[in-house]
Amino acid sequence: MELFIKISQFLLSLSLLIVLHELGHFIPAKLFKTRVEKFYLFFDVKYSLFKKKIGETVYGIGWLPLGGYVKIAGMIDESMDTEQMEQEPQSWEFRSKPSWQRLIIMLGGVTVNFVLAALVYIFIAFAYGDADVDAKTIRGGYLISNPVLKNLGLKTGDNILAIDGSEIAYYTEIRKKIITARTMTISRNGDVQTLEFPVDFLGQLSTSKSRDFIDLRTPFIFDVAMEGSINSDVDLQPGDLLIAIDGEPAQFSDQSTPLLLARKAQTAVLSVLRNGTLLERKVQVNAAGMIEFIRKNASKDLEAAGFRKIIRREYSLGQSIGIGLHKFNETVIGYWAQLKLIFSPSTGAYKGVGGFKAIMDIFPDTWSWYAFWNITAFLSIMLGVLNLLPIPALDGGHVVFLLYEMVTGRKPGDKFMEYAQTVGFLILIALVLFANGNDIYKAIFS
Repeated sequence: MELFIKISQFLLSLSLLIVLHELGHFIPAKLFKTRVEKFYLFFDVKYSLFKKKIGETVYGIGWLPLGGYVKIAGMIDESMDTEQMEQEPQSWEFRSKPSWQRLIIMLGGVTVNFVLAALVYIFIAFAYGDADVDAKTIRGGYLISNPVLKNLGLKTGDNILAIDGSEIAYYTEIRKKIITARTMTISRNGDVQTLEFPVDFLGQLSTSKSRDFIDLRTPFIFDVAMEGSINSDVDLQPGDLLIAIDGEPAQFSDQSTPLLLARKAQTAVLSVLRNGTLLERKVQVNAAGMIEFIRKNASKDLEAAGFRKIIRREYSLGQSIGIGLHKFNETVIGYWAQLKLIFSPSTGAYKGVGGFKAIMDIFPDTWSWYAFWNITAFLSIMLGVLNLLPIPALDGGHVVFLLYEMVTGRKPGDKFMEYAQTVGFLILIALVLFANGNDIYKAIFS
């Protein structure tokens, strides 16, 4: 069921993005009286799952979910319809339109992607507001379990103060900034240190078998005993905070879990804090290394116990526009920075490039509209940025040739465009195979 939910969210998001992107080409093409012969969601190699001709356009759904397309008459595209190009240009063909109209048609798809992402971020800010953990209020530092981060010098309990000299104000900033990080300033037992990141840090992180990152440590706050608990008669009350087990520090789960596992089917003495008073309670540890108590780990419980402070904000429509546009701008800049790293072999970031499985894995295994729209906005930006790359088979490649034509007054020949399109298509196939090959490699060896 969890896999079904993931796949459903992935396909819904992908379909929405493809249809809107292609509409970005379709609408200006129709406005400029250019004939659109096909409008397809997914590729219809050999056959279609559905198709219907309305007017001069065939609308359909293909079986290969690698994208979608609009086939515009008189344009050398992925259809490679050279037969049409050998005939005399017609007034309703793409090649017969002024260069500025062709430029608008080609930029329509990425424009829709960027506008969609901005609108989604504005909607999210207005509908949901936002919430984050104030980094200055985090008690006990962070949980570090990824071996790459440990090799870097990070240890559980460290507080992260800044990345590349930029102060960390909120917890979620860490994940965003660490991708392109060169230095990290931490506080360890009151001692401030600066850690240097290796050039290939992102490559190491991408190929690590551990999927753990930098997490918040979870304290052991007691709630009620489980039904039939072996410790149901022990005086442990909701709100009691575990401090130690047999005298060893156990305030956080990363400390208490191994201590309890080492005491399977034995007794242990817990030191707990109740309303400022330190108490000791003898408990039984079951064969699974548990004391059979439910824990209170909701945000409000952790806030009440003083382990962190959640900053919650709600925005008016006017404020949401500013917040949404800022998030959009921040995400575009961040993604461009990631692309630069991917195309720099020394960083090893290319090892983290993923295909469709990697994208699907971003979605949660429970349905969340908040997560769905956030991920869809990011993917829309990703689709827009990637389509702007100057690869002939992509919109960016067509734009480069159109700009050349507008500046020089000379239009690239049809034969040249055919060859360029073929080369671009081969590059795209290679990139798709590489990305999805990475997914397969990780699935087998990670």
